[in-house]
Amino acid sequence: METWGHLEEIQPRVVNVLSRTLAKNRLAHAYLFEGSKGTGKRKVALQLAKSFFCKEVKGIDPCQYCVDCKRIEHGNHPDLHMIEPDGLSIKKHQVEHLQKEFSYRGVESAKKVYIVDQADLMTTGAANSILKFLEEPNGATLAILLTENTQKILPTIQSRSQSLSFAPLKRELFLKMLEDMGISTTNASLLASLTTSYEDVEQMIEADWIAQARSVVIQLMEELYSRPTQLLFTIQEKWLPLFKEKWQLETGLDMILLWFRDLLFSKIGKVDHLAFVDQIGLIEQQALHRSQQRLSMNMSYVLEAKRHLHSNVNPQLLMEKLMLSIQEG
Repeated sequence: METWGHLEEIQPRVVNVLSRTLAKNRLAHAYLFEGSKGTGKRKVALQLAKSFFCKEVKGIDPCQYCVDCKRIEHGNHPDLHMIEPDGLSIKKHQVEHLQKEFSYRGVESAKKVYIVDQADLMTTGAANSILKFLEEPNGATLAILLTENTQKILPTIQSRSQSLSFAPLKRELFLKMLEDMGISTTNASLLASLTTSYEDVEQMIEADWIAQARSVVIQLMEELYSRPTQLLFTIQEKWLPLFKEKWQLETGLDMILLWFRDLLFSKIGKVDHLAFVDQIGLIEQQALHRSQQRLSMNMSYVLEAKRHLHSNVNPQLLMEKLMLSIQEG
């Protein structure tokens, strides 16, 4: 079970602030957790809710075993309410339903917590309703708003909440976490270079997608220089069936970008930073015959392909044009 000490390894500054506040029993009535995806905002929010409700708290750490902790862990605590986007936005009726729930006496105690995930997606009506709720807190109420985009949060909401910024996770720390989850070093190294989001990782490791995608990218990069006549066949037979959805296509292009970055790292002696850790022999061989200028140009072609991807271009034509540009560049 996680403690505040474990979470402090991920977000030292944020957890330090909350730990001191909990120790003094001086929690604010509303918090705004701001940071990019995968930085632990939701995890810290749930831990804060546990410390708020737990009757067997040890110092500031929730016991993790009482009814309150267990219900929060399983997502069915009657006095903890989570609001998430209904479709593309959080709507006014969702906040009104929350206000109605909060007008009743707490089921387990007088305390109540609500967490608003992706708070920047609130409609104007929803945001104004939340604002009224923040201005007139009902009893022992704790509000936690999570966002990746503070600019889209009403200034009046920001002024009535204590803002805490979550820093991006360090690659080395995330890499260790992935390996502790049982992910192989080769896959973990690539994943940690692609993202520091647990949600993204869960999506990519499903049905062993990341391992298959990695294998196809390596094959493409090998054929690019040694068997260029095979490229179109590999794109048709292996790339397109595996990289179907837009997020998969974008991730595939990011992998190609990382391959060229690895070639650059090899040229300047930074082999400890490679994403494709088990391909050092092939990477050093390819890097030997390419200038830094040429590799930088190749990376710019990949970035251009990523921009075109959002214009709904044909994926096959996109990849064929990219490979041709890299060969001719």
